[in-house]
Amino acid sequence: MKRAPTAGLSFKPQHFDAALADPAAGLWFEVHAENYMVAGGPRLAMLEALRHERPLSLHGVGLSLAADADPDPAHLARLKVLADRFAPFAVSEHLAWSAWGGVYHGDLLPFPRTAAALERIVRNVDIAQTTLGRRLLIENPSLYADLDGQDMDEAAFLGALVRRTGCGLLVDVNNAFISAHNLGRDAGAYLDALPADAIGEVHLAGHAPDPELGEALLIDTHGAPVAEPVWSLYRRLIARIGPRPTLIERDQEVPPFATLMAERQRAADMLARLPDAPATRSAPQPAPEPAPEPTQEPAHV
Repeated sequence: MKRAPTAGLSFKPQHFDAALADPAAGLWFEVHAENYMVAGGPRLAMLEALRHERPLSLHGVGLSLAADADPDPAHLARLKVLADRFAPFAVSEHLAWSAWGGVYHGDLLPFPRTAAALERIVRNVDIAQTTLGRRLLIENPSLYADLDGQDMDEAAFLGALVRRTGCGLLVDVNNAFISAHNLGRDAGAYLDALPADAIGEVHLAGHAPDPELGEALLIDTHGAPVAEPVWSLYRRLIARIGPRPTLIERDQEVPPFATLMAERQRAADMLARLPDAPATRSAPQPAPEPAPEPTQEPAHV
C-alpha cells in the first residue's frame, strides 16, 4: 500500500531492487521526465513496477518555459502521455530556458526578470498547464551572476507567476542558498517571501565550490551530501509552511542506496517533528500498461 509522500529520493535504475524493497513509510521517488518519454524498454518497465509501490513525481528539464517561444507541442504531448500513464502526485519544471531556434542547449539558462518576461512565462505556463490538464510546480533556479535590466526580485516574480497562472512552486533550498551566496543576498529572507500555500514540493541537494574561484562561487552539482547551511534553511522553511514532500536530489557521484536513505531519514525526521505532520492515507493505484527504450540522461542543475 502506498503512503502519503513525506521524504523521497531521486530514483536511479541501479537502486531499483533496493527501492522496491525498502519499507520506509512515506518514501517516494522522483524521475526526470525526459528519460521516460519513450515507447518502451526497461526504464519504463521499472517505473511501472515502482509506481505500484510508491508515489511518483515527474521533474522536467526541457519545457524551456522562459524562452521567447511557446513550449514545444511535441514535447508537451509526450509529457502528457507520461503523466497520464503514471499519475504522479506532482509535475515540475524550471524557471529557466534551455532551447532557442530549435536548438536544445542542455542547460537551464537565466533571463532578466522583466515585466515582458513575466508576460511571456505566464503565457507558457498557461499553455503547459492547459495541455497537461494539471498544475505545474515551478522551481527556483540557481544563479551565478546578476543580469542587467531586472524589474523585480525573484520572490516577487514567482509570487506574480503563481497569482497569474495558478501554478505552484517547487522550492529548491540548495538553489536558494547558492544564489544568495553568489549574489550577496539573504537566503532566509528570500524563502520567507515565497507564498507558503503555493509550495507543493521541496528539494534538497549538494553543491561544490567552483574549481577556479573556490568558495567565492558555489556550483549546484547535485553530487554531494546536503550542506549544513541548507539543512538550517530547510528547517526554517518548513517551520513556516508546514510539511511538504521533500526530495534528496542526487544526480552525480551517486552513493549506495543506504547512504541516500540516511539523508532522506534526516528530512523525514524533521517533517515528523512538525506539529501538523500529514496523516497516512492510501494513494490511487493506476492500472498497469505495457512497457516502453531508455533515453540519455538530460542535463540538470
